[in-house]
Amino acid sequence: MHKLLVKIFGWCYPLLRKLQLGDTLSSYLSLVVNIVILCFLSYWIYIIFRFILVTLMAVIAKKTKTKFDDLLVTNKTAKYIAHLIPLLFIYKTVPIILDAYVYWETVFGKLVGIYIVLLILWITRTIFNSLRDYLKQKPEYSDKPIDSYIQVIMIVLWMLGIFVIISELFNIKPNTLFATFGAVSALIILIFRDTILGFVASVQVSLNDMVRIGDWITFDKFGADGDVIEINLATVKVRNFDNTTTTIPTYSLISDSFRNWRGMLNSDGRRIKRHILIKAKSIRFLNEQELQNLKKIQLISDYIDTRQLEIDKFNEANAIDKSIPINGRNLTNFGLFRKYITQYLQNYPSLNKDMILLCRQLQPTPQGIPLEIYTFTKDKRFENYEYIMADIFDHVFAAIPYFDLEIFELPSEGNGVGASANP
Repeated sequence: MHKLLVKIFGWCYPLLRKLQLGDTLSSYLSLVVNIVILCFLSYWIYIIFRFILVTLMAVIAKKTKTKFDDLLVTNKTAKYIAHLIPLLFIYKTVPIILDAYVYWETVFGKLVGIYIVLLILWITRTIFNSLRDYLKQKPEYSDKPIDSYIQVIMIVLWMLGIFVIISELFNIKPNTLFATFGAVSALIILIFRDTILGFVASVQVSLNDMVRIGDWITFDKFGADGDVIEINLATVKVRNFDNTTTTIPTYSLISDSFRNWRGMLNSDGRRIKRHILIKAKSIRFLNEQELQNLKKIQLISDYIDTRQLEIDKFNEANAIDKSIPINGRNLTNFGLFRKYITQYLQNYPSLNKDMILLCRQLQPTPQGIPLEIYTFTKDKRFENYEYIMADIFDHVFAAIPYFDLEIFELPSEGNGVGASANP
């Protein structure tokens, strides 16, 4: 190979000398001619090998069942490899062409060597990108932070490549270079602080299974409320439900608090936890006539009969004076309303009856008595969940007047709290 290259690039100078040109002029003209020949041969070597490699890889990709080689074609791996072959040819040829120019031979040799290192890194990157795309198509890897792992590997490879380039440029031994690197490690840590934090966070997020691609998360600090679409070394991308995208630093997932809804989505139901405020002064005991009217409500008719029978027996056994309602045991409109809502929820078809289902009274507030519904829907999809919850509370609001109860509302007129701002 060396002898062939000497014949190809060694004919011009003797010919020019035979033409009785000066030694210096012959040398420079010979150099120009050889550079033109080198560029011409390198170009056609690239064209030929690119055609061969691209065609060969495309044929192999069509005949094989795996999709990995198809992704190699998509990421243009063969095209980058085709660049490598003429570069190797140039690397071998430069010492022959610049044999009389030792300084420039060293300079161009180093530049070609550096470009070869960079090209190898680019080829490696396309292979890892293909591997990333391939793994993301696998169900068992679709929710894993593959981008983070690929980026970490590429950072390590780029650092090694930079070491090789520096060694090549300044003729520094690897041991000396690593010692220098250790001395400036503090500065490097400062420069790559976010990258290092992101790497540590990515490892912890993966090992602790804190976030997966496809998880619905809520991160109030960054205004994120949507599905995770990408996890890489530095950032986590969230597609919000309004179709905007929020970018969150990866290390924030372990330094700050956020909410992951995966547990809810994987459970048997989605929780409804909402309350209304009942005016305290509207809560009272019920008389016999009112109980008879409320018996017309089918969901609590049997309950009223059973409960009233127990109360009457207790009052008679203890000789309670019922001329005043507060004496003994009595039914209240608020208590019956809670029972009615509980029975209504028990009969509502879209709720999971195997999970907690209750209508409870909370701590009184200055605005009234909170009545909370705590239950779980079978359908966890956002739009259906909202419809079910609205449907339940529509019925609750409509049912309140039947029990002679009132909902607390701020006054809309007058000079009191909540008065309208309009004149």
